[in-house]
Amino acid sequence: MRPILTAAAMRAADAAAIAAGTSETELMERAGAALAETAWRFTGGMDTLILCGPGNNGGDGYVAARYLAELGVAVRVAALGDPKTDAARWAAGRWDGGVEPLSAMTSRAPLLIDCLFGTGLKKGVEGIALEAFIRLSSASRLCIACDLPSGVDSDSGALLCEVAEAQLTVTFGALKPAHRLAPAMYHCGRVVLADIGIRTDTSWFEIGEPDLPALDPAGHKYSRGLVHLLAGQMPGAIALSAHAAARAGAGYVRVSTSRPIDNLPSAIVQTETAEVSDPKIGCLVVGPGLGDIPPVLTLALTGGRPVLIDADAIGLVGEPERLRGHDTIVTPHAGEFAKLFGALPGSKADQTLAAAQASGAVIVYKGPDTIVAAPDGRVGFAPPAPAWLASAGTGDVLAGIIAAMRARGLPSFEAACAGVWLHGRAAERAGPTMIADDLIEALK
Repeated sequence: MRPILTAAAMRAADAAAIAAGTSETELMERAGAALAETAWRFTGGMDTLILCGPGNNGGDGYVAARYLAELGVAVRVAALGDPKTDAARWAAGRWDGGVEPLSAMTSRAPLLIDCLFGTGLKKGVEGIALEAFIRLSSASRLCIACDLPSGVDSDSGALLCEVAEAQLTVTFGALKPAHRLAPAMYHCGRVVLADIGIRTDTSWFEIGEPDLPALDPAGHKYSRGLVHLLAGQMPGAIALSAHAAARAGAGYVRVSTSRPIDNLPSAIVQTETAEVSDPKIGCLVVGPGLGDIPPVLTLALTGGRPVLIDADAIGLVGEPERLRGHDTIVTPHAGEFAKLFGALPGSKADQTLAAAQASGAVIVYKGPDTIVAAPDGRVGFAPPAPAWLASAGTGDVLAGIIAAMRARGLPSFEAACAGVWLHGRAAERAGPTMIADDLIEALK
């Protein structure tokens, strides 16, 4: 799982590397070399214009220009101003190809490398510089961003001004929250992480392919995991969750319902009498299609089993403190999150972590930039998922997948991360015309 660092954490990691004996200029040399190598590998050496800002992001650009020129690439450098940091001045001093001012007169190149501003930017690019930047990026065939597209807030993913869309972003040491938070993530394109020798101990990371429990050759349906779902007023939603849990590998899926649900696979058991305190239950699911039936949520929380709370049941929780002491995973979208937790400060990642700590639950804050947080401080950022996941029923499918992961023995945070990853990859397989049923089939 690739680490993710806020701007402050990245500065601390840089400072620790420097204190341990790696000079700031050596870190810049490694970053610029990685930027140049990536540009070379992805573009084959097309004519290049590098835009350099006054800080260390610009310094990376001067280093990259030197390496690309050594490879025989026709490189020009246009600067927003003189370098203002010691390291950037050092890098600019080693570039002997000439520097032109970034202005309305700057001419385009097929490849534009944006090294104007990176991590730590707090206000947008302005005036002639912004106009020239947007014009040049629009006229280029390909735009590569150094660390982050200029004009992006590293921690929140907010756009501080008009931001050019990069097809590729090269970052160093660790991903930044903006690489995986909307709206900035839409401007980053493909993100390449370069190792420049910085130690990145962190509890924030990009969710990667899960390490699922191996199947026991001597196992049985209960050891594979029993998912028990509580039906409500709209049976279609709980049917999607149940079917998804079965496809995601649960050994036994059971639905409590007072009326038969049509079109469920025959392997899914429908019952009116099962006890939610059954110790064989690996995860209870409550909420999909529930409607306004508060006693069902109360029943789930008093059963003593791990519980996944989704959809309608989220609105019935009341106060987040009610979840403390229960083994719960809560999966709200933005409206449900606001109803349960109110308006929390900070980025989406900050808000998700605060909600997890306030409730004692694992929180899956859904959206195009899904975040998973645990009360112990761990935060997982979902990799980019297909836009076609925004359709009816896909959240019910996610609930079933996560419940299956929990029932199969993964702890709640790991189960949530695994479910989010599998959900996104299944959507990729299903394709842009998919409906929720197709998403389940893509789990095969």
